[in-house]
Formats: sequence, C-alpha cells, structure tokens
Amino acid sequence: MDQQLALVTGVTGYIGGRLVPELLAAGFRVRAMARNPRRLRDRDWYGDVEVVEADAGDAGQMRAATEGVDVAYYLIHSLGTGPRFEARDRRNALTFGTAAREAGVQRIVYLGGLYPEGEELSPHLDSRREVGEILLASGVPVTVLRAAVILGSGSASFEMLRHLTDRLPVMVTPRWLDTRIQPIAVRDVLHYLVGSASMPADVSRGFDIGGPDILTYQGMMQRYAKVARLSPRRIVMLPVLTPSLSSHWVGLVTPVPSSIARPLVDSLVHEVVCKEHDIAEYVADPESGLIGFDRAVELALKRVRDLEVTTSWASASTPGAPSDPFPGDPDWSGGSLYADERESVVPASPEQLWRVIEGIGGGNGWYSWRLGWWARGVLDRLFGGPGLRRGRRNPHDLSVGDPLDWWRVEEIEDQKLLRLRAEMRLPGLAWLELIVDDDGSGNTVFRQRALFHPHGLPGHLYWWAIRPFHGVVFGDMQRNIAHATRTRKPL
Repeated sequence: MDQQLALVTGVTGYIGGRLVPELLAAGFRVRAMARNPRRLRDRDWYGDVEVVEADAGDAGQMRAATEGVDVAYYLIHSLGTGPRFEARDRRNALTFGTAAREAGVQRIVYLGGLYPEGEELSPHLDSRREVGEILLASGVPVTVLRAAVILGSGSASFEMLRHLTDRLPVMVTPRWLDTRIQPIAVRDVLHYLVGSASMPADVSRGFDIGGPDILTYQGMMQRYAKVARLSPRRIVMLPVLTPSLSSHWVGLVTPVPSSIARPLVDSLVHEVVCKEHDIAEYVADPESGLIGFDRAVELALKRVRDLEVTTSWASASTPGAPSDPFPGDPDWSGGSLYADERESVVPASPEQLWRVIEGIGGGNGWYSWRLGWWARGVLDRLFGGPGLRRGRRNPHDLSVGDPLDWWRVEEIEDQKLLRLRAEMRLPGLAWLELIVDDDGSGNTVFRQRALFHPHGLPGHLYWWAIRPFHGVVFGDMQRNIAHATRTRKPL
C-alpha cells in the first residue's frame, strides 16, 4: 500500500514544526509548505520531506501545493497580525478549501480554538471559529480540533504562564484569572492531529480536545509554581484591568509581545471547557492516558532546561515583519541603502571568533552599549514589536529562521557569516552582518556591516537621527567581540 501524502502548512510555526516529524514517524510522506522555505533548511527533518514554496492566499500556488495530497493540515492563523486579519483569514481559508477540493484531497485537518456557544467572542477567537466553518463547507471531509491553552515548551500560552509566575511572586491581576480552562499537553494535541488523518470519509465535524484537568488561570499559576518549586504566588484581582490593559501588562512582563498576548488574553476571558469528548470514537486516547497539567509542566520545563525546545511561538515570523530580499540578492529592488561598515584584525583563529559571534544576543547580550540596547528594546515593545525579550532558542547554537531578540537569523555560513534581519518596528528594512575572514597569517579579519533601506522621508530621518550613536553601538560591538574572542570569555 502506498504511503499517504500529508501536506503541512504553517511548518515554520510552533505546531507545524512539531507535527512534521510525528507524521514521518507514523509512516506518512510529508510535503512541507512555507512562504520562505529557506527557513526550514536547518530542521532535522528537512531532507526527509518535500518542500514547496507557497502562500495560502495565492490560488495558483495552492493548487500546485495540494496536487496529489491525501490529507492536508491547515495550521495557518493570524495570531497578532494586526488590522484586517479577519479578511485575511477568511480569504486564505476559502482559497485553501477550494484548492483542496479541486485537487481531490481526502481530508483537511484544522487546529482551531475552543470557544463557548452563545457568547460574543473576541475578534481573533471568532475568526478561528469562522475559518473552521469555511473549511467544513469546502466540500472536503474536515476534522476541526478545538483546543484551549496548549501546554508545551515554547508555546505562547505556556511561555506567558511561565514568565508571569516566575517573575511575579506578588501580582495585581484581572478577574479573568478566575475563568475555568481545560488545558491540553502539546503531545496530546499532536496525537490527535496525526490520528485525525485516518477518520472515515463520512465524518466531517468539529471536536473539542482537552486534558484531564479543569482549572482557573489562577489555579494554573499556583500549580505551575508548585511544580517549578516556587513559593505560592500572592494574587490580588481587580475588575478594572481590561483585556487591553492586561495584554500590555503581559507584554511588559513576559517575552510574549502585546500583539500576541491580546488574542490569548481575549480567549481566556471566556470559559473554555470541553463540551464533549467524541474524538475518542475515532482517535483513541494515548495508551498511557492524557497528560495532566502537572506532568505537562514537568515535561515542558525539562525541555527548557535541556535546551531541547525545537519550536516556539517565536518560530513563526513576527506579524508585519518584512520579507523583502537582502540587498545582495539578484532581485534586490534598489533604492537608497545606508551602510555602517567596520573591520578589525583579531589575533585569534576563525573558530574562536565564530564561537563568540554564534553566541551573540539573548543572555550574552550584544557586546555594546547595554543601556542603549535595553532602551531601544523597551521602545520597540511599547510599539508592539518583539523587543529583546524573545532571546534565543538555544544559548549556544543558531539555525536559519531562529528568532534572536528583535532579529531573525536570515543566513548562516558556518565560521564565515551570520546575517540577521531586523523585525523591530522601523521605518525601513535593516540587516546586520557579522563576517569572519581567515587572512592566512594566523589572524582573523572581523567585518561588520549594518545596512538600512529607508521607507520614505521618515526612514531617512531615522537613519540620520541614530547615526551619531553608531560609534557607540557598532564600534563598541566590534571592539568587544574582538576582546571577548581574545579572552575567550563572553561579556
């Protein structure tokens, strides 16, 4: 019997990146779809899948992507993408459903959000509901899985819970902390996603999925604190904290920016408890049973400690982040381009210099004006950008596509080049290149390039406004990286 071909969309995201190896292990052939396939290059499974470049909103690309597919996983949503996201979600779902029907896809599997019936939903939760309905009306058998809080290392919901509890032993909170929630471990979500591919053709409907525990968010924080061996949290609830204020508060306290925290908080205002467990009629629960809250937290914290967080909420592109070509690419669109270029000779081997460069950002910092970087990060957070709190996926290793504070790793050539693309809020496009050249004399040439392509007059004014600070920011970076290389000690 031929292996089934599974199309996975959203593979650069949290769930999609984890679903691919699960499908491979279950015996599926996998076609991974991404708008920027280059970001998948360093994934362990890259050589085992077919990779296609496509945008869910492009009908022609979607027809090509769904051709010959047996089951298609729709894992695209607009969490934190700003205005007009409902129209974008609607258009993408209609395009995908039509392409899947015309290609003869046997089943679509969609992971949506758990929501209560008969209540006015938040825009994001209502859009997730609408996408499920659009896919169900596509003419293709569809499985819609509806989950509330997903517990797993790197998930936005778990990171929000973890950092709020870790950092605030005493907190003033909104009343939604008393809302009942039925969380589910990411391992169980993946189990149901894989199993849904084999549902009978006459089954086309939604299913609630959740773990064995029903808790309030306050209860989740206290249980997390106990598992993490923290003292009990002291919580005072106030009715005046609206979801909007709460999301800004979450954005300041945790790595999750307010643009992503807002839809998460909006969903927590509602009671999200499973109304049925019909999924078990078609996909048996795991043999060892569903994972409870405490065990899910233990597993997630272990992966964090062991540096085994394979995907995270930050794996997906930052909403609104640019995707324009690098100025050195053949299809560069031209226009003004400002550059700050620096070069120095480091009395060390290329390997020693590269070790420092690959460890930049996150806990090691940026080897320059700390106060300036901190202030710029806070300003970026206030305007809805990622700031510096995303940190690194791994403190020692970088891969293409990794978030790195307010940057994204765009290219790596081992011991030669690290290119970062800025995802902070800017009136233009920005890149930072750190280049290692072996001069053949026992020394190493360290080149550093900061490039900026302005958008209109605000972009030009921005460049010239910050130009006086480049000597401090980029000059210190050049000197301090060289110093750290010579002493072999991170700053």
